[in-house]
Amino acid sequence: MPLIGTAGHVDHGKSSLIQRLTGRDPDRWAEEKRRGLTIDLGFAWTRLPSGTEVSFVDVPGHEKYLKNMLAGIEAVDIALFVVAADESWMPQSEEHLAVLDLLGVEDGVIALTKSDLVDDDLIGLASDEIREKLADTGLASARIIPMSSLDGEGVDAVAAELDRLIESVPARDTDRPRLWVDRVFSATGAGTVVTGTLLDGSLSVDDAVVIYPQGSVARTRGLQSHESAHQTLEPGRRVAINLGGVSKDDVERGDMVGRPEEWDTSTRFLARLETARYVEDFSRRGAFHLHMGSLAQPAEIVALEGTAAVIRTSRPIAMAVGDRFILRDTGRRLVTAGGVVLDPEPGATRPALESAGDLDPTGDPDTIASALLAIRGQGSALLLSAHSLGGVPGDSRKVGDTYISDAAFEEYQTEAARLVSTEHEVHPLRVGLPVATLAERLGADQEVVDQVVTETATLVQIGPDVAVAGREVSLPEDQLARWSSARDLLEAGLDVPSEGDLGLDSEVIHLLIRQGELVRLGPGLVMLPSQVSSLKEILGGMPDEFTVADFRDAAGLSRKYAVPILEWTDVEGLTVRRGDARTLR
Repeated sequence: MPLIGTAGHVDHGKSSLIQRLTGRDPDRWAEEKRRGLTIDLGFAWTRLPSGTEVSFVDVPGHEKYLKNMLAGIEAVDIALFVVAADESWMPQSEEHLAVLDLLGVEDGVIALTKSDLVDDDLIGLASDEIREKLADTGLASARIIPMSSLDGEGVDAVAAELDRLIESVPARDTDRPRLWVDRVFSATGAGTVVTGTLLDGSLSVDDAVVIYPQGSVARTRGLQSHESAHQTLEPGRRVAINLGGVSKDDVERGDMVGRPEEWDTSTRFLARLETARYVEDFSRRGAFHLHMGSLAQPAEIVALEGTAAVIRTSRPIAMAVGDRFILRDTGRRLVTAGGVVLDPEPGATRPALESAGDLDPTGDPDTIASALLAIRGQGSALLLSAHSLGGVPGDSRKVGDTYISDAAFEEYQTEAARLVSTEHEVHPLRVGLPVATLAERLGADQEVVDQVVTETATLVQIGPDVAVAGREVSLPEDQLARWSSARDLLEAGLDVPSEGDLGLDSEVIHLLIRQGELVRLGPGLVMLPSQVSSLKEILGGMPDEFTVADFRDAAGLSRKYAVPILEWTDVEGLTVRRGDARTLR
């Protein structure tokens, strides 16, 4: 269902025209009716001559209430731009046109209201001025229709033109429903109710939803549109949601309702900026409010280069690539720029700005996901999907829940091979580089590193280490001689020399342990496998319960050796210690 939104200067007859078209007064507040001035968003609906049901959002025209206007205009498909024939183009006409242009609205009709108050010459002059103002905007070809809400002249022509425009409005359904909240209230017997325009997907009764950015979980207890209850509602409709599980105080205008795990929030994003048509000198150092959906909050332009900008907001926003926004200079109280989100989670500022040209926010979700992954190198499936409205990247591989671009994966392979080769050069007697260390140096999850090693022909995993495939580690001649002497010392008895007295450096001992030539039983204590077998035979002859002294006497060892050996048998699961005694497991 298309959404039609009004725009135009204060007191040019927007609300009166809506009432004429729909039979419903969009002004909701007593103050609005008393002052004859729209202050906040108003809503109405009707069926056009073709039978198509449409929603209207009526926005304030006074510059004092521009914030409220911006809260309702972002979701419109068709603009109903109102200019009074007796006043013609006015300041808010210009600013509202700039907003529509910055938001990319290209379908609309110009209602030249109050035409009953002027003659044909003035209508012609007003039309010419409007046509000149519309030049080079999305509404440049919009039809201008003189009309009067007072006597109804021209109202049918406006309705017919809206009917014609609706036929060309493309359906947008990414199956990721979201609703920017513009009203929150409590209804007797229903609890918390929020209203807004449903975008990007359908919602059904009893759906689980999340209130972003705070993350409150709720359930859709009921759905209404145009005062009728529905089990399911499609995108493009004005919707009221009865939320279960949250109170009225948990939600406010500017929050977004969406399904769990389908959206991600950000306080810093990359965007493409465009200045308003009347702004000649734009500086990133202004004091800005950012308007996206129905929210408005302070924002800072961190960096600006050409049309690429990195923007930081005061609180998280649930956003995706392609979302549009408006920047209002709070000092000048003027809309000065607008833009479109290119990357909701950019990296460092300089590379982010340089990547702006590689991102096309008009692409399909898969193309957007692929572009984001090409820039990021890797990313979780959940985030890439949230940022691209459900896209799955190509030219990549998925490892667990992480996508890695082919280019990034190749870089991992090259760097892993370099790190392992360097490890061999620095520690030639070691088997290789521990997998955990390799993962740390690559800055990647171990699951990713396992895949990198598996797919790299020059690498092989040996136990907990990664080595160059085909490489054999052996002792050089001088170390072989020392090892032979050390082995003779060890074979002399179970009362072995300490590690430091064997004449072997730590790298050699490390290799011998890896090769199974030695067994470490404790700090500074190593033995031959045959000696360990002898110790196990001695243990097998011990009584059901024995002490350190019993084992010491049976093995013919001093307490210096008996204690660390028994501690090792405890760790290995050969014995179980209970107080001062042990039993065989």
